[in-house]
Amino acid sequence: MQEIMRIQADENDTSSHSLVLGIATTAEEVEQLQRLRYEVYTNEMNVVFPGAINGVDIEPFDKWCVHLMVRDLKTDAVVGTYRILSPEKAAEAGGYYSELEFNIDQLAGIRHVLCECGRSCTHPDYRNGQAIMLLWNGLARYLLSNNYRYMLGCASVSLADGGVQASKVWRAAKRDIDAHPERPIMVPINPYPLDKLTLTDDAKTPALIKGYLKIGAHICGEPAFDRDFNSADFPVIIDVANIDPRYKKHFGLA
Repeated sequence: MQEIMRIQADENDTSSHSLVLGIATTAEEVEQLQRLRYEVYTNEMNVVFPGAINGVDIEPFDKWCVHLMVRDLKTDAVVGTYRILSPEKAAEAGGYYSELEFNIDQLAGIRHVLCECGRSCTHPDYRNGQAIMLLWNGLARYLLSNNYRYMLGCASVSLADGGVQASKVWRAAKRDIDAHPERPIMVPINPYPLDKLTLTDDAKTPALIKGYLKIGAHICGEPAFDRDFNSADFPVIIDVANIDPRYKKHFGLA
């Protein structure tokens, strides 16, 4: 693993861990993070991976991606991951993964500085904020150090609750989209029928989407229906140059 940074556990916080963030450099490391993805997605979302072999989430785009990984320094276990697809590698792969779900023609003018991030997950015992902040730090550093500006991804919201959370996300997103008609829109190829979303004020915004929005991301279109994950996938884009200044400082980018 090519180390990027590490953090030490807080002696006064029993939930904290000593962690290291890096880039996977061997096939063995990639398999370890693919196993983590399989475990998290199948156990928590009941996802069925057609290409999985022996508990390993093998996905065709993996070979084109840079894989961020977080290890626990005490146990050496891989506890978090994100993958990054650069515009150059996307061209070699025939497009971005997101293009399997969305028409992104309106992003044509920024493709040369547009990276895609995805297949993210953290082990359930490492969700106190440390691991995900390390991963986001790694994403931002990778983009800026390679002179990319935009980060594209899909934020999946489980439909196991009948679409309650997805409804809350979409209503807030639509207000933002309507207020900014100048922004590019991604159009779902297989849109989730919005009339099926359950309207309620009791739902909570998923933590990952809430985190994206705090940093400065915005949702740029209606959700696509991901049958494999049984989720509504919201297209998300982040202009790294305009990340909230508080987070730039936190990531060491200011």
